[in-house]
Amino acid sequence: MEIFCKAGIISLRSLAIHPRNLFSLIFRVLPKLLCHSTGLLLKKFGEDGRVHPPSVGTSLGRMPELPQDILMDIFSTLEIPDLVRVGSVCSAWRSAYNSLRDNGQYKRSQTPCLLYTSESAGENVVCLYNLWEKRTYKLTLPEPPIRSRFLIGSSHGWLVTVDDRSEMHLVNPITGEQITLPSVITIEHVNSIVNKSGVVPKYELSYHTARQMVYKPSDPEHVKLHVKPTFDKFEVVRKYEPTERMVYYEPAVFAVDELRERLHYKAFVFPETSKGSYIVALIHNPLNQLSFARAGDGKWTWLPPYTEYEDCSYKNGLLYAFTIVGEIHAFDLSGPVITRKMIMGMMEDVIPDNIYIVHAPWGDLLNVWRVVDNEDATVDPAVHLLSTIEIKVNKVDTTAKRLEELKCFHDHVLFLGHNQSLCLSAKDHPHLKANHAYFTDNNKLYTRGYKNGRRDIGVFNLESNNRDKLLSPQPWSNWPTPMWITLSLAKLKMK
Repeated sequence: MEIFCKAGIISLRSLAIHPRNLFSLIFRVLPKLLCHSTGLLLKKFGEDGRVHPPSVGTSLGRMPELPQDILMDIFSTLEIPDLVRVGSVCSAWRSAYNSLRDNGQYKRSQTPCLLYTSESAGENVVCLYNLWEKRTYKLTLPEPPIRSRFLIGSSHGWLVTVDDRSEMHLVNPITGEQITLPSVITIEHVNSIVNKSGVVPKYELSYHTARQMVYKPSDPEHVKLHVKPTFDKFEVVRKYEPTERMVYYEPAVFAVDELRERLHYKAFVFPETSKGSYIVALIHNPLNQLSFARAGDGKWTWLPPYTEYEDCSYKNGLLYAFTIVGEIHAFDLSGPVITRKMIMGMMEDVIPDNIYIVHAPWGDLLNVWRVVDNEDATVDPAVHLLSTIEIKVNKVDTTAKRLEELKCFHDHVLFLGHNQSLCLSAKDHPHLKANHAYFTDNNKLYTRGYKNGRRDIGVFNLESNNRDKLLSPQPWSNWPTPMWITLSLAKLKMK
């Protein structure tokens, strides 16, 4: 297929655009191309019905350059690697690419890439393995070197990183944009220790939570403290007030580069579309508590009193958070006062190794369990071999307060790990394996240490409970831990 621009005739094959995109390109733009060609013919045949010669500057035998709206229609069907390539062809194509990107019109669903580093690639370079093209791209990121950072999350095209002073940054590997998040000392549990020279060589980490299950309700009839919440019987607490702190251990002191080994677990970036802003949610120690910050905030806001959070999602102004015992909390962050609603109570008897919250394309809220096994209990703790042996998908029935196991998941695909949990349509992404979960590590040991441990990465068949290797031989370094990222060209507003 050939397209015309000011630089001449360009073949899509010469741009290395993936063949699967060619059919969608043709069928999407064919009606407009026909209309455009019809208009050109009408201009050639004047009102008198006679054929008029071409005007000066028009080359015989060559179609004129395509209008920008048609170029944008074509480009909007491409995934980001192809889109970036066509945007570099000529000025006209660059203009269409810029308009598509800057006007928010580019909404093509992206295939997640595996992001990893490699010692041979360099300290500032990340590698992106594209599942669609089955090829790897290398991108240079801004300082500090990515291989010196901890990677604690990725969502909506952004990485959340922690540098060697335990401070957090957002990085977009496609645009190179980097944003500094509020200082670690603004987290509820962290204090700085300043020496005589005014330098901060150490941090103090407090091991406290807000006391749980102690309420001061406005209506005592809504509280039954002696009934264990389950899926079948759960009493809603309308209002609560956490009382005094519960201290588990004495505060500990860490060097500035050691705090990240104890504090950070998992982070997420969620756009607030209505406000043109964003929210960053952070799961952190002690006991996997939850804090968040908005664009322009100078500090982190603590969300007590619960602990043991495992995963987060965001939709329509609500921050959804899963705990390891299966509770689902919804924090309404849209108003001046933050409120919390219990969507689901704790599970009975079953506690998986990892639990995920996923908004399905058809509208349901999904609860995904992941069970891992230590392949050799006698192995050197510094190596620590974990292997995923089971993944189960459940639908959350928010009315009945219970889970319904989904036996059939044939038309969809999961992406699980230290990224925002994703459920994609296999019809929209036919190059992915339907009824499978693509997974990477999701373990504190791997994000904060165990640099020599083999990573738990692969493709899991949800029907047969069998797993396959993603790539062989392994191209990635074990540190920082690899993770899935969905590429994005969007820029975040600072305020």
